[in-house]
Amino acid sequence: MKRDGFSSKFGMLAAAAGSAIGLGNIWKFPYITGQNGGAAFILVYLCCIALIGLPIMMSEFVLGRKTQANAAGSFKKIESEKPWFLTGHLAVATAFIILSFYAMIAGWVFSYIARSASGKLIAVAPDQLGSYFGNIISSGAEPMFWTFAVLAVTALIVISGVKNGVEKYSKILMPLLVGILVLLMVRSVTLEGASKGLEFLFKPDFSKLTTKGVLEALGHAFYSLSLGMGIILTYGSYVGSKENIFKLALQVTIADTVIALMAGVVIFPAVFAYGLEPAAGPSLIFITLPAVFAEMPFGAVFETLFFLLIGIAAVTSTISLMEVVVAFVTEEFKMTRKKATVLIASALFLLSIPSTLSFGVWSGVTVFGKNFFDLFDFIASNIFLPLGGLFVCIFVGWVWGTKNAVDEITSGGLYKFNYERVYSVIIKFVAPAAIVVIFLNSMGWLTKIVESIKSVSPMFLGSAVVMFVVLVTWAVSFKNRMKRVNG
Repeated sequence: MKRDGFSSKFGMLAAAAGSAIGLGNIWKFPYITGQNGGAAFILVYLCCIALIGLPIMMSEFVLGRKTQANAAGSFKKIESEKPWFLTGHLAVATAFIILSFYAMIAGWVFSYIARSASGKLIAVAPDQLGSYFGNIISSGAEPMFWTFAVLAVTALIVISGVKNGVEKYSKILMPLLVGILVLLMVRSVTLEGASKGLEFLFKPDFSKLTTKGVLEALGHAFYSLSLGMGIILTYGSYVGSKENIFKLALQVTIADTVIALMAGVVIFPAVFAYGLEPAAGPSLIFITLPAVFAEMPFGAVFETLFFLLIGIAAVTSTISLMEVVVAFVTEEFKMTRKKATVLIASALFLLSIPSTLSFGVWSGVTVFGKNFFDLFDFIASNIFLPLGGLFVCIFVGWVWGTKNAVDEITSGGLYKFNYERVYSVIIKFVAPAAIVVIFLNSMGWLTKIVESIKSVSPMFLGSAVVMFVVLVTWAVSFKNRMKRVNG
């Protein structure tokens, strides 16, 4: 049976860009930018995207295209004798857990779309918006209904397949998303006092940048591009053998970054125009911005468009996350797409219930000091995601080899790629080191390690570094000797 795949370059780009463009761009990016001083944070974020994000994205694309298999099958086809396929299993588990609570947050957005369109949201007094939002997410039944709606819409699209489902709807949703963004940008930048918001977004003030901000930029660059969760790898398996992988990865990266910046242009001029706090945090879109729309001429219309925008961004990502799991189940367990999708969507809804109730009747129930939502988020985002990305780098850099990866990037020499040496160094050394830093920071261990290193004498520290370099050099030379012996 012929494997499904993308039928056009635009469809392929729309689907891949849609996987990266989600709540991370339009919800999280603006508020963490606000918390970390604006333009200086954005510059660091762009550097992280270019130096770390793009090379890892190319690596995942070529792994998928080379093997034409799901996240686990890709590793198995290249290295069948060792359990590298567990990296794929980790990616599938990450996508599944993330989707369980991501669908819940998308459900909040769906609820706000309905309330905006009906005029209920715009009628809420600004000082009541916090309790209004709190009542919605803690009610239990309503968040569950909207979570179910998100999963149902996602499942209906994924059931139709790659070409007739994922690609078809991505080609509709992505242009619609961009069109709404442009409309909202025009409205936002024409508000009186909007220039302060643009200055905050595009005029760097490095005095506001902290070490925490740099680490957050690094972590968000990784998360924003959907790396380490099997999405890019799975989509890569649907890409044709003669497509330019470097160009595709670059286009997806640029689209993801531009959409995030456009979202910032929508949000910050409006926030500054109405004298609100840009560092409002996660409540920015659910509490702060509705207060802005309430004061704006034709606010109900723009409010509805804004939440529709976020809803579209969320769905393009839920489609990608579900496709990772569906591709894995259909290929590894020889199950029909329809049966696999229904089964997975049902399991996701059941797993979403504890997260949903964490904001209501189960708010006092904790595991390791965290409620269910925080626990699932911590496991997937802080542990599974960086570990998955780290294993991908090690596999491509040291097991499969960057020469094989570059051969696939160039489609066997069909396209030029002048960055082979840079790519090799990043995948083998720079990206793994960056991911380890992300992991240590997310676990809260980085500060403790730095403080411990400061307390160690310089002589001992220097000796340890020299010993480490010697050991690495010996390991590489030993590996090369073994290759010559076996070859």
